[in-house]
Amino acid sequence: MRDTRVRRACSRTVAAFALVACCAFASAQQTARTIDLTPVKPESVGFSSERLERLHTLMQDAVDHQQVAGVVTLLARHGKVVDYRTYGMRDIASKTAMTKDTIFRDYSMTKPVTAVAMLELYEQGKWLPSDPISKFIPEFAHLKVFNGMGADGKMILIDPIHPPTMAELMTHTAGFTYGIFGDTPVDKIYRDAHLFASTSLHEFVTKLADIPLLYQPGTRWVYSVSMDVQGYIVEKLSGKSLPEYMRENIYTPLGMKDAGFFVPQDKWSRFATVYWVDPNGGLSATGPETVNHRDFDKEPAMPSGGGGMVSTIEDYYRFAQMLADGGELNGKRLLSPATVKLMSSNHLPPSLLTGEFRIGSQVMRPGFGYGYNCAVVYDPPEANLPDGKGTFFWDGAAGTWFWIDPTNDVVFVGMIQRMGAKPESENLQYLSRGVVYGALVDPQK
Repeated sequence: MRDTRVRRACSRTVAAFALVACCAFASAQQTARTIDLTPVKPESVGFSSERLERLHTLMQDAVDHQQVAGVVTLLARHGKVVDYRTYGMRDIASKTAMTKDTIFRDYSMTKPVTAVAMLELYEQGKWLPSDPISKFIPEFAHLKVFNGMGADGKMILIDPIHPPTMAELMTHTAGFTYGIFGDTPVDKIYRDAHLFASTSLHEFVTKLADIPLLYQPGTRWVYSVSMDVQGYIVEKLSGKSLPEYMRENIYTPLGMKDAGFFVPQDKWSRFATVYWVDPNGGLSATGPETVNHRDFDKEPAMPSGGGGMVSTIEDYYRFAQMLADGGELNGKRLLSPATVKLMSSNHLPPSLLTGEFRIGSQVMRPGFGYGYNCAVVYDPPEANLPDGKGTFFWDGAAGTWFWIDPTNDVVFVGMIQRMGAKPESENLQYLSRGVVYGALVDPQK
């Protein structure tokens, strides 16, 4: 009898502790972090102030050696800003100093934002990863696959092994290419079609529907126009233009007050000059690729979900911190934690992680894969990186970069405006990782 009473008492105690724990967890989940850009003492969140000077030296040296005109960096841990600095010039000719409210061309850092737009619609039950893309773009129902050139000099076209899926669209494995980085016959058709001169996203996908896939869906990882196709799907599923959708469902809820697809006239003075690396290794304000010199003074006719955004570093930090916090910021929830996990998990099979597929500094390899519109470090030692497990990130053509490290609860955003950098140029994206993690001396804090 006594043993029964003891067991009952123990059960009640365990239940009480479980209830308290659940309530505490629920309370923690309901307590959203609020953005405060005032830097805290680095030691309060495990960083060494002395060692963070290496980050300042790295950035200043890049400016002093004319690798870049100017830089802004922002480092946060546990939702608290640890380091936030500017270096160099926003515009060299006018000797205008870089400022924290400078507006940058995000280029391909638009891609993760487009992923969030897509995943918001996914959470509304509007698409599944297994859906064929043609379910939403009927023009893609009869896509063919390039299978080499015939003796007559004409393309050999075959049917796809399966219709390309939405999951493949989100991971650059659907069969599309960019037309910019490759020199295949298919890339040439992309260039001749002037896809990015289209007057709308509908015109863009209509042109694309007449071009064969570069490879069989799921068999290669090729950086592509997939996120621009996603932009069209966002428009179709939401009934809004891509800029309007992002403004209402991402920028405004997160307080991204300068983010958009163009720079209004009253903000033009804050727009950074984009520089090109000239043949002598210096910086020039003019470059060869006119496609990257579109006017940003008005809403574009064809908003690019793959590379059309502009923002300040604060804007992009707000977006990144939302993802770091499981889809919520300042009490505004955009995604559930499970959906952020879906976005930030590797979806590439081992057969594509061989080092064969890459774009710029990003090489798909063991430990380093790709999620939905972002790279994923799923095994840092294997990838030879200091990041925490599950770090996800991307960069932009003009040198902007960010990463989100859920293991160490670190967010970093860096902004520069430099196109056409040579391989021997300082890779600030990866050099900054070494100095940041070299300064995280108390990761348990």
